[in-house]
Amino acid sequence: MSSPEILYMVVPCYNEEEVLPETSKRLKEKYQSLIERKLISPLSRVVFVNDGSKDKTWSMIQELHSSDPEFFSGINLAHNAGHQNAVLAGLMTVKDICDMAITMDADLQDDINTIDAMVEKYYEGNQVVYGVRSARDTDTFFKRFTAEGFYKFMKVMGADVVYNHADFRLMSKVVLKELANFKEVNLFLRGMVPLIGYQSCSVYYERAERFAGESKYPLKKMLAFAVNGITSFSVKPLKLITSVGIIMSILSLVAIIWSVVAKIGGFSELGWSSTMCSIWLIGGLQLLALGIIGEYVGKIYAEVKQRPRFIIADFINDPDNK
Repeated sequence: MSSPEILYMVVPCYNEEEVLPETSKRLKEKYQSLIERKLISPLSRVVFVNDGSKDKTWSMIQELHSSDPEFFSGINLAHNAGHQNAVLAGLMTVKDICDMAITMDADLQDDINTIDAMVEKYYEGNQVVYGVRSARDTDTFFKRFTAEGFYKFMKVMGADVVYNHADFRLMSKVVLKELANFKEVNLFLRGMVPLIGYQSCSVYYERAERFAGESKYPLKKMLAFAVNGITSFSVKPLKLITSVGIIMSILSLVAIIWSVVAKIGGFSELGWSSTMCSIWLIGGLQLLALGIIGEYVGKIYAEVKQRPRFIIADFINDPDNK
């Protein structure tokens, strides 16, 4: 291996004042270990991205940078842009000043010790290294069932996602520059990164409980994230509407023929229940179809406006490494 390369950690933060002191402590210890082993350059940094937090997160990031500018940097977004945009903001800010970047959440659920294996896999020639959960023992039954169902459904929908992988991954400078060419507003990084290609691999780890604070992804946000992922990377729901329409047309034709035969045979009997069921079924299918189409139209609306995905209000970094 030649001289060690520069690693930037991008850590999105939203109201993380309870966990930030411990996260920064553990990351600094890990960085010191990696530098001593000559796996990463002393110019490597940890970049906390403040995603419009309402607590003391940004002031704590500023304090970390002031007390230890050789390790900690910070990006302050002008407003809450959402987790995926915060991750992208960090990556796009550091892509020209690092050789590789790792993204991870601030809650310490991702195993920091896995960073060693990620960096080693990078030196073996992998441009992308995915952090993949080896098990979901810490999840509730509902969370485990819905999460596993989501990944399987995404595969059925034709989206190339890594099973049980979230946003804990390493990407090289080459991959980051290619990622910058993706201009869509509706971000789903788990699907975008595999599209880039290049040599990749996975490392496995056990996900821990959240160290402190509350989850930033309640059920409502999880469902919205899932819908965004599906509609951003697959048009199969639209094709499904066409298939359902064809099937319903065939069934309707059969029903018409049956009604004519019954009328001619003199054994027809008009039923209120069957009529109402048919009306509700057709009406429900029509509304479902309009809803799915609406999701795609909404995404088109957001894309054509070409509004910025994030706005950086401040970037504090070591002057020697800008």
